[in-house]
Amino acid sequence: MLQSLAGSSCVRLVEQHRSAWCFALLVLGYLLYLVFGAVVFSSVELPYEDLLRQELGKLKQRFLEEHACLSEQQLEQFLMRVLEASNYGVSVLSNASGNWNWDFTSSLFFASTVLSTTGVVYDLKTTSTGKGYGHTVPLSDGGKAFCIIYSVIGIPFTLLFLTAVVQRIIVYVTRRPVLYFHIRWGFSKQVVAIIHAMVLGFITVSCFFLIPAAIFSVLEDDWNFLESFYFCFISLSTIGLGDYVPGEGYNQKFRELYKIGITCYLLLGLIAMLVVLETFCELHELKKFRKLFYVKKDKEEDQVHIMEHDQLSFSSISDQAASMKDDQKANEPFVNSQSPTSNDSSLNN
Repeated sequence: MLQSLAGSSCVRLVEQHRSAWCFALLVLGYLLYLVFGAVVFSSVELPYEDLLRQELGKLKQRFLEEHACLSEQQLEQFLMRVLEASNYGVSVLSNASGNWNWDFTSSLFFASTVLSTTGVVYDLKTTSTGKGYGHTVPLSDGGKAFCIIYSVIGIPFTLLFLTAVVQRIIVYVTRRPVLYFHIRWGFSKQVVAIIHAMVLGFITVSCFFLIPAAIFSVLEDDWNFLESFYFCFISLSTIGLGDYVPGEGYNQKFRELYKIGITCYLLLGLIAMLVVLETFCELHELKKFRKLFYVKKDKEEDQVHIMEHDQLSFSSISDQAASMKDDQKANEPFVNSQSPTSNDSSLNN
């Protein structure tokens, strides 16, 4: 008997605080997912980092042995200056001097990545073929100050622009097609919405991930399909690690036009991603799933607030109406009103 009472009380307690328990599980699951990612990345990437450190150590030692006139301290000072310059986009490589980091097309690309929060920051990568990749960051204090002001104004402006564009596109891409199939053919609206979201997701992945990845793997000499797909995903998901940057090759043809095309691709791809995300967020099943983690509002409190608001509104309106009637009566001239009987007798005569 006591066990059944205890069990029923526990069930009632869980049901009363269901949203809080779901939120706690969500937080725990997110933390575990972070730990899982850290363990996997560490186990996969740490051996490669160790090999690279050993290789660089051997290369440095061999260089010092071959150039006995150069001390280790002088070499480290030179390398530190070179790395510092490379962080600002200036390379000592002879084949990297042809591309400027702050011409109009590169500046346009940088501005688009800043405003769209893509954050594609260029990193210096020197491969076995000697190809250098630039690194575009503001060099001067004026450029850094302008970047801050430009971002503070531009990022909310970009979010407003993207919200307005997605709101208009989703009406024609998602809502009207789903409503058409639901009304015209009598299919279930939920089923149509799920199928439509899957088809739209497949089209977006094909047009903005698979096809561009194949194009980048052809145009970029050192990129395979996986690296190209990696760039597309990292860029359009606004992660923007910057380890792969297109259009920075030494013999890149039509570089200016190529940069403008990449800028348009990033903007259109970001809009397509937002449309797909909004389409999936409008699914009935996902709405129900999200509500599990939201704080539920007390209906009685909402009703009290609504009634108080209505009473205040009604009282203010009635007071205004009464004051207007009093003002009207005060301004009207005095007129003797006739009784209904006198009016009837005048009509009979």
